[in-house]
Amino acid sequence: QVQLVESGGGLVQPGGSLRLSCAASGTIFSIYAMAWYRQPPGKQRELVAVATSSGSTNYADSVKGRFTISRDNAKNTVYLQMNSLKPEDTAVYYCNADIRTWGGRSDYWGQGTQVTVSS
Repeated sequence: QVQLVESGGGLVQPGGSLRLSCAASGTIFSIYAMAWYRQPPGKQRELVAVATSSGSTNYADSVKGRFTISRDNAKNTVYLQMNSLKPEDTAVYYCNADIRTWGGRSDYWGQGTQVTVSS
């Protein structure tokens, strides 16, 4: 059984910073891409950033230059450093990972962490 556990959300003022973490645990053979998605209130879930196992990264246009995704492969952990936060960044942020276990390769999701940007 694989679990993704997120942490680091909270309330921050506009212009502030937060760092999200997501740790994968369980019987894991390989982790391929790891990503962050978000779902603003009343809107659909959207991709924020993705980091492949080879180290390449990609970002949504709305967060380029402000957010940074990184991985610690030894800890099966992905991070999202969020700077210069704006009210429109308010959302539930979800971790996603493409993981191979003894049962095969599947997509896994974290439980979500709330990020609120407000003065």
